[in-house]
Amino acid sequence: MGKAMFYHLTQSTLEATARTLLARALDQGWRVALRGRERGLLERLDMALWTDDKASFLPHGLAGGPHDADQPILLTTATTAPNAPQAVMAVDRAPVTPAEVAGLERLWVLFDGQDAAAMQAARENWKAMTTAGVLAEYWSEETGRWQKKAQSGG
Repeated sequence: MGKAMFYHLTQSTLEATARTLLARALDQGWRVALRGRERGLLERLDMALWTDDKASFLPHGLAGGPHDADQPILLTTATTAPNAPQAVMAVDRAPVTPAEVAGLERLWVLFDGQDAAAMQAARENWKAMTTAGVLAEYWSEETGRWQKKAQSGG
């Protein structure tokens, strides 16, 4: 069974945090489905992954292409991904369930600390994960660096 990790973004951007976690996933040899609710946000993340750090390319693609199954990182709005991911990164209140964590190495939930709806969705997801006994960690950067603030389950 995998682990659910919640990242409360208060200082870092979504793009920077996603890039860091995605690079770590690829270093582990994992395929990732980056799940969002709206294609527009995924297109913005796609562009950021292509242009933000020219020194460290992260191979990826937007879902809907002919090579989706081959993508190490697939940006998608679907709850299933043809690239057989070992990790899922949920952004923009994308749906996640405790059941899916069992088939993953990692589930990341990234949420904006300035967005009340995102905060509420993260709380609901945390409660669902911990009630189901999923190993879950809550990370915050309120001090300027990432710190684990809570752990539950497992």
